[in-house]
Amino acid sequence: MSDWLPIDAMDSAGARSQQQDPLRALAQAEIPAIILRGAYPAKDCAGLVRRFIERDLMRDPQAPTSAQDRSRIDIGTSLGNRGADPQDFFTHAGATETLFNDLFDGFISPIACIYDNLQALAGDKQVVTAHEADGRRYGPAIFRVHYDGHAYKPHIDHVVLREKRVDYAVARFTNQFAGILCVQNAASTSTTQGLLHHCVWTEQVQPHITAGTFHDYAEQQQIGHCRVELEPGDLYFFNTRLIHEVPAVIGDDPRIVLAVFIGYEPDDPEIFVWS
Repeated sequence: MSDWLPIDAMDSAGARSQQQDPLRALAQAEIPAIILRGAYPAKDCAGLVRRFIERDLMRDPQAPTSAQDRSRIDIGTSLGNRGADPQDFFTHAGATETLFNDLFDGFISPIACIYDNLQALAGDKQVVTAHEADGRRYGPAIFRVHYDGHAYKPHIDHVVLREKRVDYAVARFTNQFAGILCVQNAASTSTTQGLLHHCVWTEQVQPHITAGTFHDYAEQQQIGHCRVELEPGDLYFFNTRLIHEVPAVIGDDPRIVLAVFIGYEPDDPEIFVWS
């Protein structure tokens, strides 16, 4: 599996020089990821973290903690968490857009960074925030703040295959990607932002995910993986039907990312983005 390597470039032009149609290659799992180094200024990453703390959007890692404190805080709207109630979801998404209106004042917009780089990879397709036919808009992106102990076991992300959200417009996309902008790494752990296994989800794989035995299955089947290492300001895209995981945060400093989901079809002129 050593030839299953990500596109690793300084910008979208460099990525396209390595692969003529990188998003199609991502959809077909020909590559594990598209990594764009230094897509966003590291100094703005640090400034945003300070602003989140000042506005009480995340807890200060230097402040005392209690057993009731959550290991993950979301700044934004999650379809996965709120999609069971469409009215609540779209109301919350509207509040998120209001929050984001001035949250990035004085900084380059990290959301624009993700959208602009995705658009540069998309060619003639149009990248837009996901919306319903009646105009209701999804959340454009979400910050995820992960504290000590938080990890993601092997899993997939998919609005239909995993979440069964068939009544939303994004369900039309068979291919779903994620975009992750590293804002801060946990100081006491590595820079690993994800392990992407060379295994696209099928119903045959699901029992191993459910039972927590995927690592044994991967070893038996000689399934390789790609380890994605990021520094603040690095951005990557991957196919969320790949079995993937994120190691646990260790220490006081949280791991912080800005994340989006992406709906893509080779013959669809639009690319939907949501959180």
